[in-house]
Amino acid sequence: MPRAVRFDTYGGLEVLKVIEVDRPTAGPGQVVVRVKAAGINPGEAMIRKGAFAERWPTTFPSGQGSDFAGVVSEIGEGVASVRVGDDVIGFTDNRASQAEFVVADAGNLTLRPANVPWEQAGALFVAGTTAYAAVRSVALRTGNIVVVSGAAGGVGSIAVQLARNEGAQVIGLASEANHKWLSDHGVIPITYGPGVEDRIRTASNGKVDAFIDTFGGGYVELALSLGIPPNRIDTIIDFAAAAKHGVKTEGSAEAANAGVLGELAALMAAGHLEIPIAKIFPLEKVRDAYQELEQRHTQGKIVLVP
Repeated sequence: MPRAVRFDTYGGLEVLKVIEVDRPTAGPGQVVVRVKAAGINPGEAMIRKGAFAERWPTTFPSGQGSDFAGVVSEIGEGVASVRVGDDVIGFTDNRASQAEFVVADAGNLTLRPANVPWEQAGALFVAGTTAYAAVRSVALRTGNIVVVSGAAGGVGSIAVQLARNEGAQVIGLASEANHKWLSDHGVIPITYGPGVEDRIRTASNGKVDAFIDTFGGGYVELALSLGIPPNRIDTIIDFAAAAKHGVKTEGSAEAANAGVLGELAALMAAGHLEIPIAKIFPLEKVRDAYQELEQRHTQGKIVLVP
């Protein structure tokens, strides 16, 4: 029997387990995919802990995950967009991708370009669509200067590249260990912490046009103190500050579709976007993977491989 991640109650890493489950079947308009790689995301950890129990309640036992890439193993009635044996990148809204097999709507899939590695493809959806929406929300133009907090993280590492693709100059806030990667991708690296506002002003010659916050912890207020108008500030995490100051909160929900996924995959295939992979864990090490994620110091994405 195939295996899948499950948890039966809200809690810490100890509630996660990998068990044998029935193989899913494809209903009308659906596809079953044999998963080759599945990304993990901070929001999944918060759901498992019960932080979103009122907003997004969980039905137990629960699976976990939305990102995946794999090979189509079964198609349901009415599906004509893919065939058995196709390599695909996709997502599920049913918290089920961290498994050996996942069922998804056919409309949530795009074909995987042959030169896009499985691990990068499997980690693309949440971080990629979040970064896509955040960059679009701050309306970058050629020559604009944008600051990205958490610039080497899962979302930030994609956002800085998409912003560069828009012709913007990008200042990335990150630890010194990640500065070389940022520099290699055309980003001006700045160390976070005390004095960061002065460092940003020096690097930008005193003029910053937009700010994308992927980390929280006061960066919305920093952006406002830099003189950036609220409609050119986007945070994907600090919703309290967004409500207080009227800044944007556009993220994955605004770009969660196969069309955007296809655009991002095409950029990857053309060499214009890289999904940095911090670590790869086997499915049975899901607890270790989330322990690594929750330290919030990884460069890029963490991936599970069934």
